[in-house]
Amino acid sequence: MNRLMPTDTTTGDTRPTSDEVSVRDNSPLGSAASDGPAAGAPQGTTDGPVVRPAQFVPLQPDADARPAGTLNLLLDVNLNVTVELGRTSRSIREVLELGPGSIVELDRLVGEPVDILVNERPIARGEVVVVDDASYGVRITDIISQARRVQTLR
Repeated sequence: MNRLMPTDTTTGDTRPTSDEVSVRDNSPLGSAASDGPAAGAPQGTTDGPVVRPAQFVPLQPDADARPAGTLNLLLDVNLNVTVELGRTSRSIREVLELGPGSIVELDRLVGEPVDILVNERPIARGEVVVVDDASYGVRITDIISQARRVQTLR
């Protein structure tokens, strides 16, 4: 059987022909890690493929790369920003009983700061404001420290 080397180049179909395929084991996990023929393997079969570590050409630093400019690639990526007014926990029965006019009490007091989350991670706190008498907004009052944000990732 012809074996491809990491330095070989090929064109066309490189799948083995039916006479090149060898069966080593009928178990679900196979026996690629064993040194010899698998127990229960048909007699007269050849050993499996030759396995050896991959060899890679070392990467060279790109002289044109600008580390400071790499952040610019991410500046247009959209993030989900959520303002969390409060939370509560309810049973399935209580949730199914909700309807128009129902009131859901939250764990926050009136005037208490709200949480500002980016991709579901807290980054700041703020106060609810009305913008142009038409919509709600949040005035940021406190940015969560980087150390504390890292702790929330764990």
